This record gives sequence, structure tokens and C-alpha cells, in this order.
Amino acid sequence: MLCVPCLLLMFASPFWVDKMPKEWTDIELSQIFVESPWSQPLSAPVRSAVPSPSVPMYLATAAPMAEAEKERARRLKVRRKGPEDEDPLEEDYRAWLEDNHTTQIVVAIRLGLNQKLSDAAEMKHMEDECYMQVGHKKVKMSGHFPPTQRDPYLRIAFPRQPLEDEKAVAFVIYVPGLPIPVREVQFKVKDLMLNGKPEL
Repeated sequence: MLCVPCLLLMFASPFWVDKMPKEWTDIELSQIFVESPWSQPLSAPVRSAVPSPSVPMYLATAAPMAEAEKERARRLKVRRKGPEDEDPLEEDYRAWLEDNHTTQIVVAIRLGLNQKLSDAAEMKHMEDECYMQVGHKKVKMSGHFPPTQRDPYLRIAFPRQPLEDEKAVAFVIYVPGLPIPVREVQFKVKDLMLNGKPEL
């Protein structure tokens, strides 16, 4: 028989619902990027015979993740203390996101600075092979932003699609520089619900 405190823990709301981002511990802030409903590793296809490590990935436009990114940036700025160098690529992404967050879904893939991202053939593969699948519909990527010194994430954008009648949304991502570059991930729409609607 379960004790009352155990039952309370089982039914407690997650920290991103109960607390403001500034109240999250450093551990909680790290966890949301790898253990929340909006974060999953990009894995090599099951049909692949060659084992390959998974790659951390999250839905950067989901409201909890966007708030987590802001809080992470705030804490890093406090820890650096000194004046920060400008990062034009990061600023371009933030300005673009401000204008397009209602029409685009962005996935963020932790990749670090990668020389393959300046390889024209690799970039062509990425543009041709990345897609989001909603139901029977495949939606091609609409753009991307490379990692920078301050932001080690490759960000790939897709046009938003209606999800009300869908059970899942999947992403197939070509990640330049990996031994098995084509990776897959699927999110169940019911797991992405927040305040009565799917958050992507």
C-alpha cells in the first residue's frame, strides 16, 4: 500500500507548471532540456545495424522551453559578470523568432561548432532530407540557424501545422557530421499538452 506522501509525489505537477523559471534550481533547469515532454534524443533509425549515440534535441518554440532558454541565458550572463561580446548570428535568430514564433516550429539540436555545417554538399543533404511528419503529411524545413560560440545548438525551422486531430508529430533530421546523419524522433501530441492545447 502506497503511503500518502508517495501518492502526493505521483500526482504533483511538474516544476515548470508550479514554479516560475527564476525559482527553478540549476538541476531543474538542466533537466527540462533533456527530461521534459518537449525534449527527446534524436536516435538513429531502428533499421540501422550500426550503433550510434543519440543526440540531445528539444522543441525550442514550446513555451516552457522558450522560457527555459531565457532563464539559462540570464544565469550565464550573471556568471560571466563582464561585458559580453555581440553574437550577430544569435541576435539574428532571436529577431527572426520574435517575428515568426506563431507560424514556425523550431527544433534545437545540440551539435556544437561543426565544420560540416559549412560544407555545401552536407547542407544540401540537410535541406533535402529534413522534414516534419504530421499524419500522412510531410512538411519540409523552412530554414535553419547554425550553432554559435554562445549557443551550441543547430536550430531547424518547420511551418506550423494543425495538430488538433493528430496523435503524434515526428521529425526526420539530417545532422551533418554524424556517422549516421539521418535521425528520427516522435512526440505524442497528448504529452505536449499544456493549458489545454499542444505546446510546440
